[in-house]
Amino acid sequence: MATTLVRPSRGRWIGGVCAGLARRFGISPNVMRLIFVISCALPGPQILIYIALWVLMPSED
Repeated sequence: MATTLVRPSRGRWIGGVCAGLARRFGISPNVMRLIFVISCALPGPQILIYIALWVLMPSED
């Protein structure tokens, strides 16, 4: 069963987006952070997507 997409209150570094995505997909938050950092080397709007998810994803209360 998949969990809902929320930013966790624990284990977040900056906004909790990578930790929330990692929990949703069942992988380690550090792996998700590594994927994000590597993807920043590629052309595209990764930073803008991160900021949008930070704003749109609800925080876990």
